Amino acid sequence: MTFKALAARFALVVSCALLTATPAMAQFWQCAPFAREVSGIDLHGNANTWWGQAAGRYARGHAPKVGAVLAFSATSRMRMGHVAMVSEVVNDREVLLTHANWSRRGGVEHDVRAIDVSANGDWSEVKVWYGPQGGLGTSAYPTKGFIYSAKSTGDDTQDHAAPMIMASLSNDRHG
Repeated sequence: MTFKALAARFALVVSCALLTATPAMAQFWQCAPFAREVSGIDLHGNANTWWGQAAGRYARGHAPKVGAVLAFSATSRMRMGHVAMVSEVVNDREVLLTHANWSRRGGVEHDVRAIDVSANGDWSEVKVWYGPQGGLGTSAYPTKGFIYSAKSTGDDTQDHAAPMIMASLSNDRHG
C-alpha cells in the first residue's frame, strides 16, 4: 500500500469518526443561544449582558408573560448569569421555564417550575426546579426581570405551541 493510499484511508476513518461524534456534541446548549433560539429575542453574548442589551430594543418588565425571557443576575455561583424562556404562566408567582444548562451541563429542560420568592412579589428573586433534587432547589437567585419578545403574551388561555426544540434530556443528572 502506498503512502498516498494510507493517508486517504486515514482521512476517511477520521472523517467518519467526526461525523459520528457530531450528533452528541449537537445536544450541548448554553443558556443564551438556546434562549435566543426558542424566544426569538435576538441578543448575543453572555446571559448577564442581556438585560442591558435589551434596553431600547425590547420591552422589559417584572410581570411574567409566555415567550418572555427571564434574565438572571450574575452571582458568585453563576458568573455569566442565566436566561430562561417562560413557557407557561401558572399564576402571578409561579411560571414554567424552558431553558438550557441548568440541572445538567448543556442539557435542555422543558416546563420546569420557577417561583417568585421576592419579598415584594416583583420577580427579583426566584427558586427554580433542579433536576438532581427532583424539586425546587434550596438556593434563591436574583433576577433583573423579563425581556419581552414580539411574541410574548400575557394571555395564557391561548394555545402556546412550543417552538421546535433541537435537543432534550432527562433531568436526572448534573454536570
